[in-house]
Amino acid sequence: MIPGPIEFEPAVLQAMAKPTTSHVAPNFIDTFGNCLELMRKVWLSDTGQPFIVAGSGTLAMDMAAANLLEAGDRVLVIATGYFGDRYADLCQRYGADVRILSAAPGETVPMETIEKALATDQYKLVTMTHVDTATGVRIDPKPIAKLAQQYGALSVLDGVCSVAGEEIRQEAWGLDVVLTASQKAIGVPPGLALLVVSQKAMQVYKNRNSVVGNYYADFTNWLPIMEAYENRRPAYFGTPPVNLIAALEVSLQSILLSGMEGRFLGHQKIAQAFRAAVKALGLVILPKEEHLAANTMTAVYYPEGIDPAVFLQHVGKNDVIIAGGLLPALKTRYFRVGHMGSVTNNDLIATVAAIENSLVQSGHSCKIGAGLKAAQDILTA
Repeated sequence: MIPGPIEFEPAVLQAMAKPTTSHVAPNFIDTFGNCLELMRKVWLSDTGQPFIVAGSGTLAMDMAAANLLEAGDRVLVIATGYFGDRYADLCQRYGADVRILSAAPGETVPMETIEKALATDQYKLVTMTHVDTATGVRIDPKPIAKLAQQYGALSVLDGVCSVAGEEIRQEAWGLDVVLTASQKAIGVPPGLALLVVSQKAMQVYKNRNSVVGNYYADFTNWLPIMEAYENRRPAYFGTPPVNLIAALEVSLQSILLSGMEGRFLGHQKIAQAFRAAVKALGLVILPKEEHLAANTMTAVYYPEGIDPAVFLQHVGKNDVIIAGGLLPALKTRYFRVGHMGSVTNNDLIATVAAIENSLVQSGHSCKIGAGLKAAQDILTA
């Protein structure tokens, strides 16, 4: 129950276990092309250009910056935790003039602050982290994307911890790049960098004045591959991870079975149930307000007097694995629970029970069963 890699569906793992075919075999060409088409449906971006590349979520972040930025371009980074700061560092590597708007832990940057920054200087790129995996804070990307459009900037949404879990309507909201990694709500083992790029952003890339400063991340190398596979033709730049892409097809098909509306609502309900359980146990989440809390994961402060190492050890003895803190300033003060992808009601109940037991075993006074009841009241409603 960590915020990624998550548990994977048996059918996805079965696809991973099949004999590895050639990357130019007819069945794989069809699988790759189908994945690209399915991505548009999951991202809700009918005209966007999907990319599937071997790598992590950090590579997806890198691809967006490498292809859209040139030396001297201004970038506005909206940071709500660890990964916003990482994006600022990444953009600076390409010679960008970066300004960071940082929120205090558990908070978001006010819209008026963002608009003031955009009105003051001309930015080429606005980057934002939908759900920061370090804090569990979720922003609303829709009005930020609208502001970016208004002031002539491209918008990049780091959706590593949100795509296929949180509501994202890329085309309707005017988001230029939405990126993620395979091992979170997409539900495929680690190894795929996934992004969908708007036609507007693709035109900016095509009109750049300098060569892309990253060979592996260059759209020039990858775009012909994506176009060929979608047209069911073989192509080669770098050998694709054949089994991972076979698993991706299975997972994307599964995600779309209930429709994206059902997917969003399912994650919302699981998250509400877990937060209700946490509250019933007298615990406090890191996001300062309920509407800032993510639906894909939750960051929870330890109660006073609890030894984090002892608590996490007790949780593990209950056959549940959760994550410690990640934000450097608060690392030993909170833990993190992922509830995305194929997480079921039973998984959540088992996790709440493990947390309840571990709190008692760690010396914290709480009413056994209170968290379970609060969660089940929502799950069974």
